[in-house]
Amino acid sequence: MEEITPDPGFLVKLVRTRMPFGKFAGLMIADLPEPYLVWYRQQGFPEGELGELLQCMYEIKANGLEYLLEPLRR
Repeated sequence: MEEITPDPGFLVKLVRTRMPFGKFAGLMIADLPEPYLVWYRQQGFPEGELGELLQCMYEIKANGLEYLLEPLRR
């Protein structure tokens, strides 16, 4: 079984990457409202890194783990 090593910079990208398009264009991924992320989950996340960031943010918000991002916002 292959061991997966988490990328510590991935969570930093959530607080430093802006949504590039749509209703919330310009808003940081970490600040997107949960209903928007739920909509993406139902419709399908985009391909590539943006989709991975949105999916990760969905899981963080759905599980009440936003506090994990607070130290990274500084």
